[in-house]
Amino acid sequence: MHPFRYGLALLASILCLVSWANGSGLHVRATGTTVRFNLTLTWEDWAPAGVPRKMILMNGQFPGPALQLRQGDDVEFLVLNHMPFNTTVHFHGIEQLGTPWSDGVPGLSQRPIAPGGRFLYKWRATDYGSYFYHAHNRGQIDDGLYGAIYIHPDDSVEKPFHLITNNTSELQALQTAEQNTKPVMLSDWRALTSEEVWRGEEESGLDAYCVNAILVNGKGAIDCPGQQAQNELASAAQKQILGNQSLTDTGCISPYLVSTEGTFRHNYSAMPPSMFYGCVPGNGGTARFLVDPSANYVSYDLISAAGVSMITFSIDEHPLYVYAIDGRYIEPTLVDAVTIANGNRYSVFVKLDKPAGDYTIRAANSGINQVLNATAVLSYDNAIKTQQGASVASIDIHGSVVSFNYTLLNESTIMPFPVEVPSQEVAQTYILRVGHYNASYLWTMGNSTFPLSLEAASPLLFYPSTAKPDLTIKTLNGTWIDLIFHVDGQIQPPHPVHKHNNKFYVIGQGNGAWSYSSVAEAMRYIPESFNLKTPQIRDTFITPAAATENTWLALRYQVVNPGAWLIHCHIQVHLSGGMALAILDGVDEWPEIPEEYQLTN
Repeated sequence: MHPFRYGLALLASILCLVSWANGSGLHVRATGTTVRFNLTLTWEDWAPAGVPRKMILMNGQFPGPALQLRQGDDVEFLVLNHMPFNTTVHFHGIEQLGTPWSDGVPGLSQRPIAPGGRFLYKWRATDYGSYFYHAHNRGQIDDGLYGAIYIHPDDSVEKPFHLITNNTSELQALQTAEQNTKPVMLSDWRALTSEEVWRGEEESGLDAYCVNAILVNGKGAIDCPGQQAQNELASAAQKQILGNQSLTDTGCISPYLVSTEGTFRHNYSAMPPSMFYGCVPGNGGTARFLVDPSANYVSYDLISAAGVSMITFSIDEHPLYVYAIDGRYIEPTLVDAVTIANGNRYSVFVKLDKPAGDYTIRAANSGINQVLNATAVLSYDNAIKTQQGASVASIDIHGSVVSFNYTLLNESTIMPFPVEVPSQEVAQTYILRVGHYNASYLWTMGNSTFPLSLEAASPLLFYPSTAKPDLTIKTLNGTWIDLIFHVDGQIQPPHPVHKHNNKFYVIGQGNGAWSYSSVAEAMRYIPESFNLKTPQIRDTFITPAAATENTWLALRYQVVNPGAWLIHCHIQVHLSGGMALAILDGVDEWPEIPEEYQLTN
């Protein structure tokens, strides 16, 4: 054990600084404590959007209870599986430094937790910021297993708030807002369970790219205005793709289009109800966010646990200071709306300087796959509301700004705080093809598809020699690695690439086919497509959408934590369909697994 880690552990044991997190999970402790958190999973009837179905509840609630920590805390997260099927829990964005057996990926870091079983995940909160936990077994994130994690930064962490204001009282208000930041879980919802969706894909051969509702903190509604009304709501881009076809009654792009489902074999008669057609209205309530204007500012961690939808978020008449992304500070940027890809987290400040009243929060699907949106309410905690009339929107139903007076966050302008520079030298470059694999619902991230059946295989962390060469890349500890994602094929959405373990640097992206052997070679021809001086530091980042030509994305990371990790698209049906790859990082310094995590058979 590293001397510093040993010292912290010894201090913790001497002082007996052990804290239990109960159902709310909202506890803040002195740095260096051990936080124990129990999560009991049950499979029950629930109706987040007003139409009941079986789903996963966590300690009897949905979304799951939030886990609040301090940087440096040790976490013991006990999962009790009271459901009738296997499960696991992954801690999205948590680097699991020195604890690869707690990453929660079946077939890589553990065996699934069987019905009636339990699993104790242990890890250290090494990084500050916004994260979340969610299911990583089959498609169960779409069944509701997710909850927020927030790690309060250590006092030594420099913050960028002085770039917003140099006023002392304003700075204090910003710091207080961050200390009291609240999660906003953005997700989508289906009337079908994840297993029904997967079975429907297998039987129909179709990619299930539509849902039934968007939820804000677990609440939403299913609107059914009718097919004609949906067609009238279609965007110009959607109308161009549709041609003489219509949107479905769920607002979905028609599955009969070759441009969206390809020329593969399809059995349309096997489409299950509500996967594309068959809207059933429901109302599960509206999330309300009560704010105290005397605080001057409020902070929200916008977390996308969506399975399919790419959600654009705004609050009427309230610009957003984006100050952190994926748990890392950036130079604060003032915008009116933010588009949040699946798995991303954006932390924002909202200034509470408007007339007392209720203001609509908007969460709109910005993809061309479907017309879908949800609303919530930001409500000033005043005895007398002085706001007149309805609040004024900055985005429309498609997540686009309504006029040039409003600004959508431009990812290309984001500047990390502080700036970090990756190595200019890399040991290995992997070029990974992203596209369909012989069916509309099957995908590749490399040369082959990562089958869902591998979740039941012997975990690679324990049996690294069993790794399949066409589904695995191997690295040496301490080296720098480039991953090039070549999106091959038109009419592909942005794919949110999520890497387990440590964060990566986003060093380049562009349109057209990737025809180079390395980034160094590419930079001789297209230097304008790269940024190695101020690259973003992320754990999830989208490939450029492929509309009329191929696209590519270049990521760079250093191998610092040996183990078996997954890199994958965070659109759940794409992950289930095989858009994933195993990474055996640091094969020359493979970790020694503690006795308590050794497999018994």
